[in-house]
Amino acid sequence: MAAFDPAVNRHWLLDARPKGGNFAEVLSLREEKAPEPGPGEYRVRTIYLSLDPTNAVWMQYDSYLPAVPLGTTMRGLVLGVVDISNHDRIKVGDIVMGMGRWADYVITNGESMGKVPNIPGLPLLAYLGPLGMTGATAYFGLLDIGKPKEGETVVVSAAAGAVGSLVGQIARLKGCRAVGIAGSEEKCNWLTGELGFDAAVNYKAQGWRKQLRAAVPQGVDIYFENVGGEITETVLELLNIKGRIPFCGAISQYNATEPQPGPRNLSILVSRRARMEGFLVLDYTPRMAEMYAEMGPWVADGRIKWKVDLDQGLENTLTSFGKLFSGGNTGKLAVQVSAEP
Repeated sequence: MAAFDPAVNRHWLLDARPKGGNFAEVLSLREEKAPEPGPGEYRVRTIYLSLDPTNAVWMQYDSYLPAVPLGTTMRGLVLGVVDISNHDRIKVGDIVMGMGRWADYVITNGESMGKVPNIPGLPLLAYLGPLGMTGATAYFGLLDIGKPKEGETVVVSAAAGAVGSLVGQIARLKGCRAVGIAGSEEKCNWLTGELGFDAAVNYKAQGWRKQLRAAVPQGVDIYFENVGGEITETVLELLNIKGRIPFCGAISQYNATEPQPGPRNLSILVSRRARMEGFLVLDYTPRMAEMYAEMGPWVADGRIKWKVDLDQGLENTLTSFGKLFSGGNTGKLAVQVSAEP
């Protein structure tokens, strides 16, 4: 990791819209003088930068948030420490998290940032992973939309990723059978070994569809959707009557240059009387205390296990980001930009 210069603000500028995942061609690392907060604002020194599939969406087009304007710094979730404050309720040294930028520093009036809770015994990185937006996505997506009942079968795609790895564990804690779909035998072994999934299927292996069918002898009650495409088509065929599908994302399609096929069998939702519902974790921000109350003890006592794939240096952000679309990461992906206090 390059030496951190407190007088300089390095930041990744979005110069053009990416096509086909050519992120290195459309983002450039720039330097400027470190910014100063105005009245009612404070400055956050980025400690950890979260890298998430939705970053690719923000680069390309308007979605639930407007696309990042060309010629501006790339948007991203950050966890950092306040080093200058002109804000009434935020003091120097406070640890905060929220929407920021791919940069050393973020200036904010607090609307997009909030203090992280102080749960004894937990490392700071926990608030970027299982107790951050990643954890909230898994927690509310499964429990609020999936509504699992004891004894049901939950299948999750991208199961070795930041969200999927938590979904399966929460399902198990709620008395469900958890089956993961991942992209390597190593990841599948991690899911069934360390994380306690009941089964895991490598979708890159020959005969994986047959393996998945064998892993869900009672069918699928909840499918936590992260990928789209042929994986979703396959799971839909196994869906039970009154099945539920929390629709978190479709990473297989984010960098496509042409419309992608599948799922082509959505009519199954009619015959199975099933429900598919998209959701945004931002909608659950007012309810984060609910997640902290239940997930906090699970994480603190080890019932929820988690992993952060942590790279070093803001300058290496693009190399790290590419892992999301090549299957190169296991667990939460993040970059450490500066040292913890």
